[in-house]
Amino acid sequence: MMRTLKILFISSVCLVAPILHAEEPAKVTAPMDIPLMQDESASSGIDQQYTGPWEFFVGGGLAVLDCNQDRMPDVFIAGGEQTAKLYINESKPSQALVFKPQALELEDSDLKQVTGAYPLDIDNDGFQDLVLLRVGRNILLKGGKDCSFSKANKLWNYDGGNAWTTAFAATFEKGQNYPTLTFGNYVDRSAPGSPWGTCHENDLLRPSSKDQPDYHERTALAPGFCALSMLFTDWNKSGEPSLRITNDRQYYREGEEQLWRIPADNPPKLYSRNEGWQRVLIWGMGIAEGDLEGDGFPEYALTSMGDTRLQVLDDEAEEDRPIYKDIAYERQATAHRPYAGEDLRPSTGWHAEFDDLNNDSKLDLFIAKGNVEAMPDFAAFDPDNLLLGQWNKKFYEAGHESGIDLARSGRGASVHDFNADGLLDLIVVNRKDPVSVFRNLGAKTTQGTQPMGNWLQIELSQAGANRNAVGATLAIKTGVPSQIRRIQVGGGHASGESGFIHVGLGVAERATIRIQWPDGQWSAEYRVFANQFVLIKKDDPQVRYWYPQ
Repeated sequence: MMRTLKILFISSVCLVAPILHAEEPAKVTAPMDIPLMQDESASSGIDQQYTGPWEFFVGGGLAVLDCNQDRMPDVFIAGGEQTAKLYINESKPSQALVFKPQALELEDSDLKQVTGAYPLDIDNDGFQDLVLLRVGRNILLKGGKDCSFSKANKLWNYDGGNAWTTAFAATFEKGQNYPTLTFGNYVDRSAPGSPWGTCHENDLLRPSSKDQPDYHERTALAPGFCALSMLFTDWNKSGEPSLRITNDRQYYREGEEQLWRIPADNPPKLYSRNEGWQRVLIWGMGIAEGDLEGDGFPEYALTSMGDTRLQVLDDEAEEDRPIYKDIAYERQATAHRPYAGEDLRPSTGWHAEFDDLNNDSKLDLFIAKGNVEAMPDFAAFDPDNLLLGQWNKKFYEAGHESGIDLARSGRGASVHDFNADGLLDLIVVNRKDPVSVFRNLGAKTTQGTQPMGNWLQIELSQAGANRNAVGATLAIKTGVPSQIRRIQVGGGHASGESGFIHVGLGVAERATIRIQWPDGQWSAEYRVFANQFVLIKKDDPQVRYWYPQ
């Protein structure tokens, strides 16, 4: 059956109330609104760098989570050989970004060697837990009141392994009360020739009990090709998760990008050539999913050394065949060379994230950039990209105009509204440089800034297991087609986030929201006003609003 579509690493990598109802491509025309991103790194209170020897050339992530339940996003930042740190958000609505470090009652050794972190409520108690990726034993931290965390490896029967872990993703499979966890590992440090030896296999851990988190059973995902990012995705709207892994294939002669079928109650299985999966050879570093067409079929941005892939499902492929085309060149999203400065050598892309930074209802693409270390064949000055989505389906590079083109070496990042003003801000973890903190001030003009488009921020919840509705799909309609968002744990590069889902509305003053919950059930329509923080609970016929204080 045919389907109609509309269409990494080193190489030699509150108050709530009910609502009433190749060649350089030609330049494209600039969008109406380019966000002005003000650098508040020095004043934000965040004092962290990602440092260390060759094992920390990769990684450098952060986790965004609400650890004190005030709905303001806090930040946990990896440090490599330095101690990872937790920062509590003390920003006031629409004001400067302010964070305060908070000490954690953990062994300092557990907070070192951290490459990345992801938030996830593993035990369904309403508090965000943290998954720490490390060089050595990974650590699960159980979240509690007032941003307290305790080590939970023994409690949840997870031994942590002893690999060099550089990627993570999680999902709730059907019939399970607790999430399935996957860990992506880099070079096998025990193999001859390390660090230039064989890639380590990856790990999939399904919960062994429905009564409590129990991760003593490990399934190897082999072969491993030095994973630097992974993401659970429903690529064909089948309702069954698949696992995409982007790999730094340089370390394994037969390496490639991977797509794993994850059938319920059965072992994982790689999609093969016979099933349509094509061999893609890149130095894969980061991955991001976004539905650019609003048709329910996701597109994928894959960062690499030298270029960015932008993949779209072939509209002539059979519905069970994952055949993808690269549209990065035609959409002007290759990001293959620096857009500023005089260094014309190839770029090195890391974290990738789709979001709408100018609230025009079109998805934008942020890419963190930075030389692996001092690789002479790649650009030394390699500023982060801000590719703004256009109505003509092309992207416009606004990194310089927005003010994010700093001389720093980016790794992980998060695009998030940190001061509750409806504008997406940006935090970037840098190797050997201070963390970059940018506040979105609004549309840049010759006279200063002015408001951009309308917006919504949406929080989902449900009772029982999977309280934060991981795997849910949101359809937000202001016109045709709807905007699609999915709640996922994974992707980017060593960085994850939870909390409100941001949607730009452009000039629309109202929107209609429908939710496909993780069990497949669709909600009724919720009609909401623009510029609101919307709370939706499964089976509740009304939404609520949250009002920042």
